Amino acid sequence: MPQSRVTESSAEPSAMARRAFLRAAAFAAAAGPIVSEATMAQAKLASQSLGVLPPDAVIINANENPLGPCKAACEAITKILPLGGRYDRMGELDALTKEYAALHGLKPENIAFYAGSSEPLHYTTLAFTSPSKGLVMADPSYESANAAAQISKATVHKVPLTPTFAHDVSKMVAADPNAGLIYIVNPNNPTGTITPREEILWALENKPKGSILLVDEAYIHLSDEQHVLDQVAAGKDLIVLRTFSKIYGMAGIRCGVAIARPDLLDKLTPYYQNAMPVTALAAARASLADKDLIPTRKKWIADSRVETLAFLKANGFKPIGTSVSNCFMIDTGRPAHTVIAAMQKEKVYIGRIWPVWPNAVRISVGSPEDMAKFRSAFKKVMDAPATTAAEPRAVSRSPVGVPHDRFLS
Repeated sequence: MPQSRVTESSAEPSAMARRAFLRAAAFAAAAGPIVSEATMAQAKLASQSLGVLPPDAVIINANENPLGPCKAACEAITKILPLGGRYDRMGELDALTKEYAALHGLKPENIAFYAGSSEPLHYTTLAFTSPSKGLVMADPSYESANAAAQISKATVHKVPLTPTFAHDVSKMVAADPNAGLIYIVNPNNPTGTITPREEILWALENKPKGSILLVDEAYIHLSDEQHVLDQVAAGKDLIVLRTFSKIYGMAGIRCGVAIARPDLLDKLTPYYQNAMPVTALAAARASLADKDLIPTRKKWIADSRVETLAFLKANGFKPIGTSVSNCFMIDTGRPAHTVIAAMQKEKVYIGRIWPVWPNAVRISVGSPEDMAKFRSAFKKVMDAPATTAAEPRAVSRSPVGVPHDRFLS
């Protein structure tokens, strides 16, 4: 269970036994990989037998932040490293939970930290979907919930985005009267586009009775859009996910958070959860204390994105929608896997393909130097005649024993 909420030592023996049984049963039911950005990016590379990428590669395929952790976070990690042989006995998790709650006008019992936001996304899908309780999501959108729904054997309803590439909340709400979970990613991944707050609030008030709205705000700090954490404070049927992987640059350190009513968070606790890394806890606390981090990095990423999108439009290419995030989609006008392969020959590694848009590819926003190399390589590739090579399909195994092509388009 999340250490910030209930400890095993505080439970009665019978309650501890019951909790252990439920956790074991839930873990057995949840057998299968937790799909993350890293999972899918690495699977795509492995499917092409690329091995270790060259040191001068431009890697813009996984929505990572090339800035990495801020200076204060690096110093906090260095300071706590000598205690890395222990689990969190220093109170870091409780301190982070209280600080995070206070920062957002919430109570500590509204907060549960995980090693990245992929874990609570996976567990939320398992907890609230089933063969009789469907999952509703946008298409295209982040694939992880769909992968978890395959484990819970839930029916998945994929609803196309609107003409402005927002989530079509009215159609999502109407898609399944027995929906267990309605999943909204805001800003969306892969398009980087916004669904206005008022539309999310409409979905929250008009969703099927008994369903839960899951709003993934992994990229919210990169936009000017208002969050929906106040709806958690108001006690609504809502779970919000956040992560330190994106604007905070901690993708490889793993720190995410689920934010909801205590009774909703309790639904996630029977599922397996690792102890939080002490380095992640220390780095997250230091990052929250850096008041310049969000505005400075938001502008840094936006400048690279705006410059690149302007270049693409000036050269007749077709970005999809108006991204406000650290990724965007391009309609290449040809099978996108051929563009990916050609870009790799230029040592530029771009994102993956969503089946609904086979000619479109996602680009993550890297450093100014990365994006300059991307622009040059992309123009070279697109100016060349289109190829018709078949997309390679791999059967090599991932570290968790699942075929890499399980996650590929």
